[in-house]
Amino acid sequence: MKFGVYPAYIGGRDVMGDNAQLVHTVTVRTLVEDTFPGLELKRDLDLGIRDPSGAGDRVAGACVVADDDMAAQALRAAAEAAPRWRRVPLADRIEIGHLIAQRLLEHRDRLVEILVAEGTPRSAAEGMVTGIPFTSWSRETLGFCADQMEFRRHDGEREMILRRIPDGVVCINPPQNAAAVNALNGLTALLAGNTMVVRAPRGVALSCMYAMREIVAPVLEEAGAPPGTLNALCGPPMLDTWLASEHVDDVLYFGGSRKGLEFERDCIAAGKKPILELAGNDCCVVWHDADLDAAVESISQFFLNSGQICNVPNQVIAHPAIADELIERLVVATRKIRPGYPHEEDVVLTPVLGADWFFGCLNEALAKGAELVHGGRRLEVDGTPSDTGFFVEPSIVRVDGIQGARELSVVRDETFFPLLPIIVPEAGTPDDALLEQVLDFVNTNAYGLRNSCWSTDDSMIRRFLEGVGNGGNLKINDSHSGFVPFLPNQGGPGLTGGAFGEASHPMLRTTRLQAVSIVRPSADKEQGS
Repeated sequence: MKFGVYPAYIGGRDVMGDNAQLVHTVTVRTLVEDTFPGLELKRDLDLGIRDPSGAGDRVAGACVVADDDMAAQALRAAAEAAPRWRRVPLADRIEIGHLIAQRLLEHRDRLVEILVAEGTPRSAAEGMVTGIPFTSWSRETLGFCADQMEFRRHDGEREMILRRIPDGVVCINPPQNAAAVNALNGLTALLAGNTMVVRAPRGVALSCMYAMREIVAPVLEEAGAPPGTLNALCGPPMLDTWLASEHVDDVLYFGGSRKGLEFERDCIAAGKKPILELAGNDCCVVWHDADLDAAVESISQFFLNSGQICNVPNQVIAHPAIADELIERLVVATRKIRPGYPHEEDVVLTPVLGADWFFGCLNEALAKGAELVHGGRRLEVDGTPSDTGFFVEPSIVRVDGIQGARELSVVRDETFFPLLPIIVPEAGTPDDALLEQVLDFVNTNAYGLRNSCWSTDDSMIRRFLEGVGNGGNLKINDSHSGFVPFLPNQGGPGLTGGAFGEASHPMLRTTRLQAVSIVRPSADKEQGS
């Protein structure tokens, strides 16, 4: 195994546990090339009845599966470390953050290789890993968050302090589709003075454990952080354990909206702070004066990972004056997108497990009047149409009329497959009235992650910014899915972030405001006493 075996990391040490069980990472290429033998190999390795040394490069590595006792140990270790870690000066913690960002770049190539083995296309893996040190871990972002941690004012003898204090022990439940990246983004909560427990999902545990054990943990150890500041383990879902634990203060939860909102209620009932990163159903508006080349490039990001990412433009509203041309350009761009193995250059599609869901949404849309303008087939890894292929052809449907568009599931609901609806409002509507319809449509979206707009008209841009209250992130003539320094990558209201959803950095979401008023005895009063 190229990357070896990763134990749990608890209290500053590696923990194998009693009768250690391993979960192995069999490369996605192995599974796509010959599915059933690949699944049989993984099963036999996980059961311990096959020696991984004979599997060659089909197996990238393995992780120890934590049991209940190890999960409890991790929570105790984090709670024990919390008082000491929060007393480390903020400036020192921020410097540790800079070192982690630097170490991430040093480990970039190896982490990319693991992500590719797990199924992330190389182009996407390189972009994500390279981007993290310059976005969520950038000097601009960490500096902004640090600036929010404390404000001081004086009123005569009184010193007034408004400060943010760490919540305590924060647990992260990263998603299966991007575990390592989201765990790293959430881990900035460390720098606010929280201690952390990270659960690596069993399906993609290797990249997550590698990032924690080889990148973050060594920096903390070298800086003298107390053991237990970071704890990471692979295992089954631990939400019930976290909710029942006296040690847990916050849970950073990634997942679907229905289960996520149920968890929010359970979290509040248990006295924990829920920080939700749920589904996205982003809207992109393309106005009649838009730069269509740039808009098409941004909209095409929808097909990254076959649409199985939350922060892509899931639906497009195209001004009737440019709708036909926009769709033609999108079809041309989409035809260039092909399936392939994740290690191949320029591949962005990944296997789609929800193909039945895809065809259900497509058939419903067509039955209700939508027009299929491109795609609609299963594909083999070489691009050949097939009834049993693991890939789904990038697909576009045209939906005429904005008023009834949300009657279609592909518009109303988050999708997790490459089916993009282009909504074309009724022609002949004056632009002022049309813009009001579009703003209402965007604002009534039940989701709230991102929205974007393409226009060269300053007055239209101003009205869009003034009129859109929905969404944690607005992009104007900028990459819909791109992450930038200083701005939060995630967050938003509604089905995206729940009742407490907002665009905010984990470093701030895992802290709370505290007001302090200090009147110090004067020298005269001390002498008089």
